Amino acid sequence: MKSAHISLIVAAAMMAFSAPTQAEAPVSDIWPSLRAEIFNTAAIAENNGVVMLQAPERAEDAALVPITVRVKDTPQSPVRKVTIIIDENPSPVAAVISFGDDTASTERAVATRVRVDRYSSIRAIAETADGKLHMAVRFVKASGGCSAPASKDAEIALRDIGKMQIATRRLDASAAPLVAETKIMVRHPNFSGLQIDDVTRGYRPAHFLHNLEVRQGSRLLMSVEAGISISENPHFVLAYGAVNAEPVTVTARDSEGAEFKGRADQPGS
Repeated sequence: MKSAHISLIVAAAMMAFSAPTQAEAPVSDIWPSLRAEIFNTAAIAENNGVVMLQAPERAEDAALVPITVRVKDTPQSPVRKVTIIIDENPSPVAAVISFGDDTASTERAVATRVRVDRYSSIRAIAETADGKLHMAVRFVKASGGCSAPASKDAEIALRDIGKMQIATRRLDASAAPLVAETKIMVRHPNFSGLQIDDVTRGYRPAHFLHNLEVRQGSRLLMSVEAGISISENPHFVLAYGAVNAEPVTVTARDSEGAEFKGRADQPGS
């Protein structure tokens, strides 16, 4: 199976797609070629409970579409990573999320915000340690998210680049086996390369958060390989099963090689 790399499959992604009516099941023309490009001929099981995906049917803002992925280990093998794909985006692979070997839980949940360029299926494809693939799909009605202008002046966004807000907390007993939650927001314009510069009237070059690593002490909780489909000021919420007194640290790198770091102590420590 080919690795789920972040790739601008621009030509393929711009293939025609007819938006469905409410009575029609959405059919994506681009998915077969994306599947072959990313996963080769590997079998993909659907809707078997290993991965679940929440997304709005119709987005209020195509540049800030909230999604939540929840994974549950199979009896035979834990989930090691999840690939998020937005079929009709110019860069369909929005993110590849990998989990550490030991989170002391059979379940994990990750929430983030993505850009959706046109009516599209969003897919969360989980890979277990035995190499098997499991998929959940949601169809989202949204358009223009990848070319939407930044929500604030670009110079201000660049001035604050890399500033982090990190918060971690214990969840109440009703959330078990997810007993801890870490919220991360990184100030970054995440320019997509498809936005118009108001001054030059040309396209602003792509400049986006590319990698994010979250650790508790030395233990890896989550790493993310991301692309232009992640929204401005990337935001991730991770719920997991292990908690101790060690601080949570975050290291992020962007597409121009800049590195940013942040830390949050456990409540009460």
